[in-house]
Amino acid sequence: MPSLVTSPLRDLPHLNMDTEDKKRRKAKGGNLKFRLQGRSSQSSKTEGLCFEELSQWSHSLERLLASKYGMMTFQAFLKSEFSDENVEFWLVCEDFKKIKSSFRMSSRAKKIFKHYIQAEAPREINIDHKTRELISWNVKAATTVCFDEAQRIVYGLMERDSYPRFLRSDIYRTLLGSTSEQMKV
Repeated sequence: MPSLVTSPLRDLPHLNMDTEDKKRRKAKGGNLKFRLQGRSSQSSKTEGLCFEELSQWSHSLERLLASKYGMMTFQAFLKSEFSDENVEFWLVCEDFKKIKSSFRMSSRAKKIFKHYIQAEAPREINIDHKTRELISWNVKAATTVCFDEAQRIVYGLMERDSYPRFLRSDIYRTLLGSTSEQMKV
């Protein structure tokens, strides 16, 4: 059986694309970090954003998502990593639950299904086949809870994966550091 480790990366062009992708992501993240640093260094632009609120974000994903600035920063972070489909889906589901009209609900459910749930969807989320099938049936008679199982799965993924990465990110640490500096002044 051939070993995958014996070939150096330069001999495997398809693996080099991953390296280039990472460089682009890092550069994009760096640009985002720069924009957020510039924003946080000007107190008039960060009104309402303080050290206490930023530190609350580290207590739970729920607290982060409940904060206007927390949600915006988390989305920007995920976008810089090309993995914002989960939080986007979660937000769309939260809005979907507010729909009162059954006609609008049915129409919106089909759009959400086509955009996030069905196989090969443009913004396909990572859920198991069983859940995908359940939602396929739920959408036929849409209710406010037809996406709840997928939303629960996506929230768990964000809580276990994206959220800890966000807390370790330069973006979050820079914002936290800049607001703590403002407190010292």
